[in-house]
Amino acid sequence: FGCLSCRLFYFKLTDLYKKVKKNSSPPLSLYGQLLWREFFYTAATNNPRFDKMEGNPICVQIPWDKNPEALAKWAEGRTGFPWIDAIMTQLRQEGWIHHLARHAVACFLTRGDLWISWEEGMKVFEELLLDADWSVNAGSWMWLSCSSFFQQFFHCYCPVGFGRRTDPNGDYIRRYLPILRGFPAKYIYDPWNAPEGVQKAAKCIIGINYPKPMVNHAEASRLNIERMKQIYQQLSRYRGLGLLASVPSNGNGNGNGNGNGSLMRYSSSENLPGCVGTSGTQMGTSEGHTGNVQSCTFGETHKGTSGIHQQGYLQGNSGILHYAHGDSKKTHLVQQGRTSLSVGVCTGKRPNPEEGIQSIGPKVQRQSSN
Repeated sequence: FGCLSCRLFYFKLTDLYKKVKKNSSPPLSLYGQLLWREFFYTAATNNPRFDKMEGNPICVQIPWDKNPEALAKWAEGRTGFPWIDAIMTQLRQEGWIHHLARHAVACFLTRGDLWISWEEGMKVFEELLLDADWSVNAGSWMWLSCSSFFQQFFHCYCPVGFGRRTDPNGDYIRRYLPILRGFPAKYIYDPWNAPEGVQKAAKCIIGINYPKPMVNHAEASRLNIERMKQIYQQLSRYRGLGLLASVPSNGNGNGNGNGNGSLMRYSSSENLPGCVGTSGTQMGTSEGHTGNVQSCTFGETHKGTSGIHQQGYLQGNSGILHYAHGDSKKTHLVQQGRTSLSVGVCTGKRPNPEEGIQSIGPKVQRQSSN
């Protein structure tokens, strides 16, 4: 097990599809997942820091917050958002979650709500996932946190609306969070909005039997998008990125809990207490889904939730942009160049820093978190 060639798998799959349905095209999703795997394997080639932010030449250096308490709530399924908590509960119980569920909890931990480093989430996934893979895990977390590969930071998963659109009745939540089984579908994704009588009938009082939401999603998401926008504005000064000009605007939202789209959009002129409402505009995303897309437009730059002003500048003639934390600390947004490494083949294994680049192995093995 584990020695199957990706080429053999690809062509055997193609042959099988031809035999089963000769006149139809094969599902692109399975091919796509295989291509993603090989893409991340290739990206990790000769990059022993692929699973780190610092020293990683392809990773944007983002000043993530350190919040052990918030990280623990996320990892243990105690965020107060049933959709997120159900996903993390399934992960802890079964060692597997759907790839879209992985997207949702990864976005929530990083740029969506908690502003905690993708490295911390990657470690939790590596510990709990049965299908953990060093290259794919690290690459996916960088992608979903907009640290590399993906730059449309204004697309955020709503921890209420995305789940509601995927599973309107809330059966998934009832399975993994039995304490919430008594809530009607109307409130299963946002039980804190349920009237007191509904909570009593469900035998679950929010704040007592189940935690209240640990963050105000709309406000946290709004501020985090602003932080990401500042960082990418600085990057665009020397990389020529044009994505900021296409940030959508308009749309309405109405609170932390009755959105029904997968993603959301809003404008900075609105004062949103929580998640997007039902009036979001339908549009496609680069992730291959169609749903309500969250975006944000802002006026003047202000401090993020950590009170940090980020100010870009160029150092000498290097053409490498930096940002300043306050008036002192200087950090590279992107590492300067790549280290000189010999050409090799990525095996998907975690490189050993004491041995340099790993030799080519016969198969991919799951790495321990130690």
